[in-house]
Amino acid sequence: MNKKREKLFSVTIKDCEVQPYKGSGKGGQKRNKTSSAIRCVHVPSGAVGRCEEHREQHINKRTAFKRMTETKEFKKWMRIEACRKTGELIEIEKQVDQEMKKVKVEGKDEKGRWTEIKKC
Repeated sequence: MNKKREKLFSVTIKDCEVQPYKGSGKGGQKRNKTSSAIRCVHVPSGAVGRCEEHREQHINKRTAFKRMTETKEFKKWMRIEACRKTGELIEIEKQVDQEMKKVKVEGKDEKGRWTEIKKC
């Protein structure tokens, strides 16, 4: 069986905030003067990848992006985004709403007393 797969979405380095900075540690004067280290931030997920091992900025950028995609924040965002694109998220939200109707939710008011929270 050969199932045809379609692309739901893609994430590239252009979708991220790339922040160069000066590396730290061994390497001498050259390392302290150049901004070859890279921090790659995927803003929608909050995932961050860093790399400062290499002297070349473009290699650090590639490695930082790869590390960012391997974080638990990015993987969680990717799963949610895939559910949103396939329509599964709507079904999940319906199930959560049904289960929440069965649950009594309480919180503390401004005087520190427990009171039931009205559901929407």
